[in-house]
Amino acid sequence: MSTAASYFDDMYRDSRDPWSLASRWYEQRKYDLTVAALPEPRYRSAFEPACSVGELTARLAERCDALLACDRVGSAVASAARRTAHLPQVSVRQLTLPDQWPDGTFDLIVLSELLYYFDTHDLTRLLDRAVETLEPGGTLVTVHWNHPVEEHLRTGDDLALILSGIPELALLADHREDDFVLQVFCRAPADGSRPASPAAREGLV
Repeated sequence: MSTAASYFDDMYRDSRDPWSLASRWYEQRKYDLTVAALPEPRYRSAFEPACSVGELTARLAERCDALLACDRVGSAVASAARRTAHLPQVSVRQLTLPDQWPDGTFDLIVLSELLYYFDTHDLTRLLDRAVETLEPGGTLVTVHWNHPVEEHLRTGDDLALILSGIPELALLADHREDDFVLQVFCRAPADGSRPASPAAREGLV
């Protein structure tokens, strides 16, 4: 079964930032690497589920014209809204995935520290929705802790194997450390071509 909602409620009941996302160097560095890995300089419409307190949200917003962030826990949504209140392009909503998914399409979807909480059925549904709403040529970023945790059903390596089997996604970058796996995918354009790399777009290759 997917991780119970009560687990997240309990975590936020005792702390506004139960994973110390705003203070740990590990987290700050990982967020900076995540944003640096984005292959496009700018995105029109982005979606970040499981935004927690909004630390990654604030960084992503610098590269987005519009960014929708969400979390299932009300207090996390409130913290993320406070963290990004100075960023008019950011909206924060309370949504429970995969049952609640926003309307519209996105050219950037960021799934950070999220997928290992879902059982096979819910994970398949979530990834199907992500692929369906990711525009052709759009960017999908996944970042996940790579050590066993009681509440996690998979590790980052496990999830990388699953993601490699999605035919609509082309792997653009694969960054692996002892602690986490960061991957960048593109949804293949309608003509099946592979998007030009950042260097190719600037005439370097």
